Amino acid sequence: MAHITRAIAERKGEGPALVDETGRTSWAEFDARVNRVVNGMRSRGLRQGDTVALLCGNRREFFEVMVAVMHAGLVVVPVNWHWVAEELAYVIDDSEATALVVDGRFAAVAADACRHARTSTCVNRFLTDGSPPEGFEDYEKFLAEASSEEPDEQISGGVMFYTSGTTGFPKGVRSAATRVGLEPAVVELLAQGVSTMLRVPEDGITLLDGPAYHSAQWACSVLPLLGAASTVVMRHRFDPAETLRVIDEYSVTNTHLVPTQFSRLLKLPEEVRAVFDGSSLVTVLHGAAPCPVAVKQKMLDWWGPVITEYYGGTEGGFLTFISGEEWLARPGSLGRHTPICELMIMADDGHRCEAGEEGQIYFRNLLGSDFEYHKAPEKTAAAHLEPGVGTLGDVGYLDDDGYLFLSDRKIDMIISGGVNIYPAEIEAVLVDHPTVADAAVFGIPDEEMGEQVKATVELVAGVGPSEELAAELIAHSRRHLAGYKAPKTVDFVERLPRQPTGKLYKRLLRDPYWEGSGRQI
Repeated sequence: MAHITRAIAERKGEGPALVDETGRTSWAEFDARVNRVVNGMRSRGLRQGDTVALLCGNRREFFEVMVAVMHAGLVVVPVNWHWVAEELAYVIDDSEATALVVDGRFAAVAADACRHARTSTCVNRFLTDGSPPEGFEDYEKFLAEASSEEPDEQISGGVMFYTSGTTGFPKGVRSAATRVGLEPAVVELLAQGVSTMLRVPEDGITLLDGPAYHSAQWACSVLPLLGAASTVVMRHRFDPAETLRVIDEYSVTNTHLVPTQFSRLLKLPEEVRAVFDGSSLVTVLHGAAPCPVAVKQKMLDWWGPVITEYYGGTEGGFLTFISGEEWLARPGSLGRHTPICELMIMADDGHRCEAGEEGQIYFRNLLGSDFEYHKAPEKTAAAHLEPGVGTLGDVGYLDDDGYLFLSDRKIDMIISGGVNIYPAEIEAVLVDHPTVADAAVFGIPDEEMGEQVKATVELVAGVGPSEELAAELIAHSRRHLAGYKAPKTVDFVERLPRQPTGKLYKRLLRDPYWEGSGRQI
């Protein structure tokens, strides 16, 4: 049996490990299938440090591949399933993937991406369901041909998440989670430690109701599965009424949500909300985007103090936590630093800020781990004050008791529905359109999503603005980028406000939309 799942499978046997819309997998079955993935990948020549790209929705196979990698010394790249073929091809090339596992829903995009990828290393391609396109194999047949015996020489693998970049394509984040070569027992202890920090009860029920390719959703599902023997119940798409039903039906104990999901839950008809029990909930984590105070207050009034907020990111993991009770005493706070993290607020002139003084938020992991951007030393350097001291690009302050408050973002980023969107890659696509001379993209307030993507465009000489052209520019963006990155609206200006150096005064465009909103981000 795979080391980390061995004791759980022996103890829980036919009890459910994974539940999705199509069925369930017992712990015994899960353990055997993980073994088959490990042995199958090794039979195809994959060795320690090789990369497996995983384009898979919230379904059981995602966890099979993920946990297999954690026993086989491989690195897995969870792929954003909203990406278009160009984005996927880039990640296959950049990560030098030697294998690709694809959910049947995304077969066409994956096949197109493989035709465009420059690297020839990705020769092992598997489709979880449906008819495999040319160059792909059936995943179930691959598993059936592999041994279910316990693999020899098990050693830990890692995970590398790709985040949208401030320039160009997404960038891979290599962090403590990417490290390979540890004994599986060490990984097991780490998973148990994180599960305890996340307040996940032993043998609980985890609801995965957001994309598993996101680092927070991964941490809040894969790690409880392994560290707390938690059954993972998952849904591929979020539906607020369905979420309430699933929590009660399965007696869910813990889940991770983002503020947009809170807003949609609160907008359900009163008769739907009234029948929700929710008494099984122990911990509801939320983060990934600023939560409006009014929304947070309404959720606490409804669900009670089980709601815990965090601040963090793919680069640094979970940096702060604040319980519902603490938040009521300090509305808007993101909490105090974790025991393994040091926070520091730095002013532009380099001095360390006093309590109440705003500056850029930096963090240091006290266990000595750090992060870097894959094949991008210049981006790694830009995100560090010094080795071991990094930033997510946010601005905030600490109060007298060390509670963090977020006030702005230093980097040019939009957070919509809990997803990071970097304007630079959208601007690059827009200016590639023959009618566009210059473009500026920024976030404007959105009651439900937090922010929405707005584009302001300067046209080439001889081309006039029109609703038809605005629609064409949005469609052009969708052809080259994931749909959630495309501008929702386009404005036209005679000339964008740039300095003589070429730097764009983006705040002159952005600030009028935020006036009177009561917030900056």
